[in-house]
Amino acid sequence: MRSLPLPLALTARLAPVAVLATAGWALSSGPDTAPAAQDKEPDRTANPSASAPATQAVTKTYAAAPAPCASLAGKTVTSLVPGAEADGKEIPSTDTKVRRTCSWNALKGYDYRWLDVSFEVMESDDAARRSYKERVTDKSGGGDVPGLGDAAYSVVNLTTEDEQQTREGTVVVRSANALVVVTYNGSDFESRRAPATDEINKGAIKAAKEAVAALENGRD
Repeated sequence: MRSLPLPLALTARLAPVAVLATAGWALSSGPDTAPAAQDKEPDRTANPSASAPATQAVTKTYAAAPAPCASLAGKTVTSLVPGAEADGKEIPSTDTKVRRTCSWNALKGYDYRWLDVSFEVMESDDAARRSYKERVTDKSGGGDVPGLGDAAYSVVNLTTEDEQQTREGTVVVRSANALVVVTYNGSDFESRRAPATDEINKGAIKAAKEAVAALENGRD
């Protein structure tokens, strides 16, 4: 069978995660201006911590992203992406503690499937909530997925390029300070039509459930 060109839309992957930074507090104290006749301030040199305000460390449920290519069972990969190697291919990342992504894709006959699973670990639950809200807002037209993580959202879209249809489903899940993002799409290069919405949506949610379980089971 001759090789078939893939639509350009299939090559667009998830945008890199933005770098998060936190700033510490600078503590300062002025000179002692109390009159000599009054009681002196207590000697703080004996116990410096007595006068210093306590700083509260942010508790992180997840310290690092798990291995994404091991997050799905082999039978799940082969059912969603027929013809793909179960091991997948991890996408290079500038910081694997913060973000890791695995990709599977294959063309079997005329049917093409692509699956991405991405883990993003953030500095706090609040940072993850903000990122989740932004992503959901950008992908309108979907709906919530109950019982998955702390919050989950699924959306499916159909695109057509050069009369070739591609249907893509995206599931975004927040679990504490981490996000799990699954992208699953497909095309039929013989009929030039795309798989049914239900097939893509259920496949993306199935992968997301396994990926979230892998994240939670690997927590520190």
